Amino acid sequence: MPLVLYGHPFSSYTQKVLIVLYENATPFELRTIYGGLPEHFADWARRWPLRKFPVLVDGERQVAESSIINEYLQLAHPGPVRLMPDDAGDQLDMRFMERFFDLHVMDAAQHAVNGALSGDEAKRRDGLQTSIGKLEPAYAWLEENLPEADWACGAQYTLADCAASPALFYADWVHPIPDALPRLRAYRSRLLARPAFARAVDEARPFRSLFPLGAPARD
Repeated sequence: MPLVLYGHPFSSYTQKVLIVLYENATPFELRTIYGGLPEHFADWARRWPLRKFPVLVDGERQVAESSIINEYLQLAHPGPVRLMPDDAGDQLDMRFMERFFDLHVMDAAQHAVNGALSGDEAKRRDGLQTSIGKLEPAYAWLEENLPEADWACGAQYTLADCAASPALFYADWVHPIPDALPRLRAYRSRLLARPAFARAVDEARPFRSLFPLGAPARD
C-alpha cells in the first residue's frame, strides 16, 4: 500500500513534506483537503481531530507534524538522497535551523495571512505590521548566519532547507527580502531552483488566487 499524504499543494507545511518525497521519488498518494473533496476532509478530520495538515499514513501508522513526518520518512523510507547529517551534533544544528524557519519565518508571516483572511481592514493592517516586525530581525539574523554558498547547514542539502523553501517563498510575498540582504536573497533563489521544490511550486500555481494578500506576479 503506498504512502498517503493528507494536505494541500498550496500549504507551506504540506510543501515541506512534498519536497522530501520528491527528492527521493518516494511513491505516495496526495489526498487534497479542499472543498470539492469532502470524502478526503472527513477522513482527515477523523484521523487528526486537530485538523492541521499534513498528515502521513503508512499502513497502520499515522504521523502528524511536518518535521516529524520528514524525519520518519528518512527512517522508514530512505532513498538515495540523504537529507539528515550523520553526526548527532550536526543533526542538532539542522533541527535548530529547521525550527528557525518554521517559527521565525513561516509562522511570522502567518500573522499577515490570518489578518487578511479575517476580512477586517484593521486586523489586516495589524497582522501585516506584526509579520514585518517579526520577519525583519529573522531576515537580518539569517543574512549574518547563513553560509555564503550552498545550503542552510553547509554543503549538504538537508531537512532544514526543506523547511526554508516554503517559509522564505511565502514570507517574501508578505514582506519582500530587501536588496540589502544579498546572501538571503541568493539562498532563496537557490531553493527555488532545486527541482523538488520547483515541482511543488508549479503544482501549487493553480491555487495562487487563494493567497489573501494577493500573490505577486513572480516566482
